[in-house]
Amino acid sequence: MKRFFLLLSCFSALVGGAELSAVHSVYLLPMANGLDQYLANRITNEHVFQVVTNPKLADAIFTDRIGEVLEAKLADLNPSPEPVARPAPDQPSSSLPTETANKLSNPATASNFGRGKGNIFLVDPKSHQVVWSAYRTPKSSASSDLDRTASDIVSRLKRALKPQ
Repeated sequence: MKRFFLLLSCFSALVGGAELSAVHSVYLLPMANGLDQYLANRITNEHVFQVVTNPKLADAIFTDRIGEVLEAKLADLNPSPEPVARPAPDQPSSSLPTETANKLSNPATASNFGRGKGNIFLVDPKSHQVVWSAYRTPKSSASSDLDRTASDIVSRLKRALKPQ
């Protein structure tokens, strides 16, 4: 039984590594203190991934939050097509809109409040699985500290990408 769990854990590690190696382009969601900008700079300069500005072109998405907020953001980025409701033949169709066109987005998804705990996640936008993660908090919100943090995160990412 112990051998089975050992084999299962080894297989899981191999599958996780294969998913990371399949990532070639990334999109960065806004992060606390603008860390996403420093990460984009480091990732691009060190040729780790191609950074894209259109989330639909990304193989994975960098974020500093997971959970309901990320799920809502992923739903906003890749909305699922909703079936069009058609009126019954015996009912006259109304030309008045039932919903307003300018809906306000959920303020929790746009807020930076509560972010910046030091976790960075690389998420597959299709499966919503975390492909890779790291924990590194910047010492302060100074640009030199944020750049140093981004450099450390990218170094860890490069180590994870190297074949063992």
